[in-house]
Amino acid sequence: MADLQDIGAFVAVATHGGFRGAARVTGASASQLSEAVRRLEASLGVRLFNRTTRSVAATDAGQRLLEQLTPALGAIETALDVVNGFRDRPAGRLRLNVPLSASKLVLPRIVPPFLAAYPEICLEVVVEDRFVDLLQSGCDAGIRYEESMEQDMVAIPIGPRRQRMALAASPTYIAHHGRPRHPDDLRKHICIRGRFSSGAMPPWYFEHKGKSVTVEADGPLIVNLGAAADLAVDAAVAGAGLVYLFEEWLQPYIDRGELEPLLERWWPGFSGPSLYYPGRRYLPAPLRAFVDFVQTVRW
Repeated sequence: MADLQDIGAFVAVATHGGFRGAARVTGASASQLSEAVRRLEASLGVRLFNRTTRSVAATDAGQRLLEQLTPALGAIETALDVVNGFRDRPAGRLRLNVPLSASKLVLPRIVPPFLAAYPEICLEVVVEDRFVDLLQSGCDAGIRYEESMEQDMVAIPIGPRRQRMALAASPTYIAHHGRPRHPDDLRKHICIRGRFSSGAMPPWYFEHKGKSVTVEADGPLIVNLGAAADLAVDAAVAGAGLVYLFEEWLQPYIDRGELEPLLERWWPGFSGPSLYYPGRRYLPAPLRAFVDFVQTVRW
């Protein structure tokens, strides 16, 4: 009979599109996973993957095996997690997929007290700005805004219920270039632009008394919003241009006088983020504990 760990390795590789992807999720090395799959193929006497130097794809046999194993392994995981109900405190691993803004503005207020309350839970936070399939990414839950939420997910509020985008510049920049009076004026200013890892470069949006203005910001500096957003703030503080980010992100710099708010009455508001997870009757104990804990935090 095939080893259960080898079966798990096969499912991870098939689900995450290759040995490297599975290694990032499971914590095992790509070579360990490759050896486990070879053992399983030898045990079954059939090839489960077609391998090239650039890709790994399940064969027809591998795809059929994955279809049969996925619900079975899910049932095993659920059965093993039932034991958590007999512990004084839940234990296990919880993996969250969150955008950079949530890691900076939401989780710092939640994670430390949560880990103090549940010391036997290992929390792993994966930060990326693109929307991912939770199951394929190996995550149990995620944080996203309403516009990028999957329809079949359960969502509960997490973090502030209303947020705003803010515009600011340093006193030095304002002294040299002046202060914009209307969003249209931004077309004459140096703007620090942001790009998502998908390649999209979102425009700057403003609204006031039912009127809205969208500005295609322009400037010599472009930063990755998923990894280098702090660079945009640092550059703005140094006088390199105008920065457009979450109000909570810029507020400490405004409070210290390093940045000055601009066009404040035009700052657009939007609904805060949500914690989302698959809508199923049974939740693993670490995820259930996190969901319950999030609902006790007041913003």
